[in-house]
Amino acid sequence: MFTALNWKDFEVLYAGGGQKYERWGDVYLQRPDPQAIWPVMKDGQEILWEDLDKPHAVYNRSSTGGGSWAKMKPMPGKWEIGYDSLGKTLRFIIEPTSFKHTGLFPEQAANWDFCGELIDRAKKEGREEIRILNLFAYTGGATVASAAHGATEVVHVDASKGMISRAKENIQKSGLSESYVRFIAEDCRRFVEREIRRGRKYDGIIMDPPKYGRGPTGELWEIEKSLYEFVSRCSLLLSDDPLFFLISSYATELGAGATGNVLDLILSPRFGGKVESEELALPVSKMGIMLPCGQSARWSKG
Repeated sequence: MFTALNWKDFEVLYAGGGQKYERWGDVYLQRPDPQAIWPVMKDGQEILWEDLDKPHAVYNRSSTGGGSWAKMKPMPGKWEIGYDSLGKTLRFIIEPTSFKHTGLFPEQAANWDFCGELIDRAKKEGREEIRILNLFAYTGGATVASAAHGATEVVHVDASKGMISRAKENIQKSGLSESYVRFIAEDCRRFVEREIRRGRKYDGIIMDPPKYGRGPTGELWEIEKSLYEFVSRCSLLLSDDPLFFLISSYATELGAGATGNVLDLILSPRFGGKVESEELALPVSKMGIMLPCGQSARWSKG
């Protein structure tokens, strides 16, 4: 498993019964998690959620779709948390949304450190230009990490203008306003095709594609059917000496090994290197287990 073990401002305390109980800074939230298929346990005994201290808010699903947060204690509408990525301080705004999320996927910290370590190493070896492309980039966790570790250019692409705005705030909160980060609100496939025509090159590519979606002219995206072709097109944007290619996915039908095979078949004949593919996971601190949180495949040159 790729595990995010270095959080101080975040932790999963309990998980079970399709729920998880988390600490985000000083705020405690309870929300659904379909991976938590076991009972919630405390001190080796099965318990009820009501036996735990009351969280600040609980997310309740609606029978008609979506859901809402029920506030149990006074709490801010949004707040900040920090993460130390190999000595680089990253800061993020947390804001619970009507679709269960908070604006950050903390399990991705394992990938932020992976990218940061390779960027750090390349700089120590004398590389002056390091350009990173982050596709389906959401609120910019990997963008912030790449900039903090010294990438000379980060291109952040997401179709949602709201996510772009939050990513800009996270860059500012992390003290990286002077970093060269380009924010592009556009369909990722359209952007990639334009970059290919322009002859642009990147030393690292990061992507977290959705399970389903539609492009600006109605073209269908289904990750199982579309991923190989898209990664193949993106590989044309890699420099002659790339550092990494990282794919994350939360589609339960797509295994880590399958995603790793995509990278291996496309990149290894051209660049060599190695591919690692594993589940992402977070420790459940009060239960001594790991909570699976999607999967990632990583290609790296070294």
